[in-house]
Amino acid sequence: MADATDAADGPVVYLLAGLTGSGKTTYARRLEAEGALRLSVDEEVFARHGRHGIDYPEQEYPQREAPVLRDIERRLAEAVRAGRSVVLDYGLWLRTERDAYKKLVQDAGGRWRLIYLKVERAELLRRLTERNAREDANALTVTPAMLDAFFARFEEPVGEGEQRL
Repeated sequence: MADATDAADGPVVYLLAGLTGSGKTTYARRLEAEGALRLSVDEEVFARHGRHGIDYPEQEYPQREAPVLRDIERRLAEAVRAGRSVVLDYGLWLRTERDAYKKLVQDAGGRWRLIYLKVERAELLRRLTERNAREDANALTVTPAMLDAFFARFEEPVGEGEQRL
């Protein structure tokens, strides 16, 4: 486990990359318990709008997520400028997203650590089957076909300074 404070060298932002069900929230909560500020996109969208596909149509998620992302980026930069370490509980599926957050962190005076939580498809399906029965912010229902589509869109971090867990 990484030290969430690293105060001697300034704030660290833990950027978590991984598919739905890979353990990002579990890992982020551990870092939060060690003192990092946890910023969760899914939980913030849920708090503002309810459950994806239940309280609003699935196709509206990108429009509902966009202002949340802007707020989280602002809060992340403010925390770093204030000397606080942060863990971003968000999938960062695309390299362009990861690069943009790295730049945001550096511009705010922090250091980033890219943590890649790689989990094989069979294990993801097992975890998602259990999770699909829940109704909380972190329990987006995912079918095997959806998971396959996620794999097709996910750009695995390679040569980006990532640490694999």
